[in-house]
Amino acid sequence: MSSLAVDGLTLDRGGRRVLDAVSAVFPPGRVTAVLGPNGAGKSTLLACLAGLIEPDAGQVLVSGQPRAALGRRDLARRIGLLPQGGDVHWDVDVATLVGLGRYPHRARWGETEADRSIVARAMAATDVTRFAARAMTALSGGERARVLLARVLAGEPQWLLADEPLANLDPAHQLDTLACLRDVARDGAGVIVVLHDLNHAIQVADEILLLRDGLTVAQGAPAEVLTPERIAETYGVASQFGTTPGGVPFIVTSPMARGE
Repeated sequence: MSSLAVDGLTLDRGGRRVLDAVSAVFPPGRVTAVLGPNGAGKSTLLACLAGLIEPDAGQVLVSGQPRAALGRRDLARRIGLLPQGGDVHWDVDVATLVGLGRYPHRARWGETEADRSIVARAMAATDVTRFAARAMTALSGGERARVLLARVLAGEPQWLLADEPLANLDPAHQLDTLACLRDVARDGAGVIVVLHDLNHAIQVADEILLLRDGLTVAQGAPAEVLTPERIAETYGVASQFGTTPGGVPFIVTSPMARGE
């Protein structure tokens, strides 16, 4: 399994430093949650990892090689990106769209039975099989988001980059998606997911990369990174930690008391 890392990643946009010498190693077979307040540089980091944006300085390393040294097809096989939004502007059915995730792997004679089996598994994992014949334009925002995740999963990437994949999903499908990300990591791929909800992060992540104003605040295990002091410093809120009767950890945030 390939490794993925960033070394000194720096990017300026509109006179503002969006990423400031960010360095991080993302372990394969684990879920890394990228957290931070609005404007921290989370989505920009994912775009750089996927090759959508070139940094002003620093580099993305895939198995120790600069990402630029990889061909587009090779990169598409290794890295799958689920961007924010999930807009689809053409009237294609769900099964066809998910099948596009196999494109980097297809032989010149077209779709194989193995391709069809992988697509079916991806649709089952995201609970969209029943929509197979429906047009994407007929789906709700949450349904489209799950179909687009299925398309990325169909590509069997070594690295899955997901930018706020829980947006527009109801609570049940949010939990299903988190479980799906864990399954992807359990199968050996690396998962890097941008999240806003601290509770989702501590439920799914093996590691957390915390950013603020384009700078790395901390990276490590959730219990090491998400401390009351660091949450206060990064987000400007107070926090209390607890565990449900079922053993699920949670964080409750509240406004800072005056003088804190």
